[in-house]
Amino acid sequence: RGHYERSLINTREQKLYLRYHLTPVCDLDNRVTGVQAIVEDISERKRLERQIRQSQKMEAIGTLAGGIAHDFNNLLTPIIGYAQMSREELPGESPVQENLDEIIKSGNRAKELVKQILAFSRYHEHQPRPLKIQPIVKEALKLLRASVPAHIEIRRKMKHKTGTVMADSTQIFQVVMNLCTNAYQAMKEKGGILEVTLSDVHIGNEDPGFSSLKPGPYLLLTVSDTGHGMSRGVMERIFDPFFTTRGSAEGTGMGLSVAHGIVKSHGGDIKAYSEP
Repeated sequence: RGHYERSLINTREQKLYLRYHLTPVCDLDNRVTGVQAIVEDISERKRLERQIRQSQKMEAIGTLAGGIAHDFNNLLTPIIGYAQMSREELPGESPVQENLDEIIKSGNRAKELVKQILAFSRYHEHQPRPLKIQPIVKEALKLLRASVPAHIEIRRKMKHKTGTVMADSTQIFQVVMNLCTNAYQAMKEKGGILEVTLSDVHIGNEDPGFSSLKPGPYLLLTVSDTGHGMSRGVMERIFDPFFTTRGSAEGTGMGLSVAHGIVKSHGGDIKAYSEP
């Protein structure tokens, strides 16, 4: 008598978790003549456990990162301030001018990174108000079109009218930009299609993909691309802060984690799907 668990991949390339309950079958002389097996599909339970662990991990990282970011910001303020005052007191042709310019430039880059960390950690206040998302998506795609290579096609599919949400327009704009930037970077070399869709959905009690959300009406924003996919290992870490598969020169690895933090702080949820 006993039980054990194992995982397997089904014909649709989905990972299943099974729990086997084994009970010996005995004859009249109490000799074991066989085994009775009951197989229980525990995939949903495993998924919920992973979701809880991920949520706890992100909350812990966010709390730590937010505290560090505040302290770091306090240190940056006098560095940038004194560098700016020193530059103003120097003669125009001073060779030190260039050094101070580099200090100020690096300090401002660091402040931008702090902003991203604070957005991820939800330490700053946002200004939610009734908001239509379509104009924000259109504005973001218009801005992206100017910087995205011509061999990447941008498509959008949005209903003429969708519901209103309580949200901060600046942060929603940042979510769209971060998701789309991540998508087009996956197609930089070979090109492809970046598609953005926006639609009304109703989340019910029985929706397994969004079990963390309260039942009710929501807006579903989907950003997809035809670039190279991600492995399962990468998929499990894409919302971790500072995680990136690209070189440091191409990003800080904060884009998706910031999007994750903003969406969660607005009472929403964010999911990723990919095939390598």
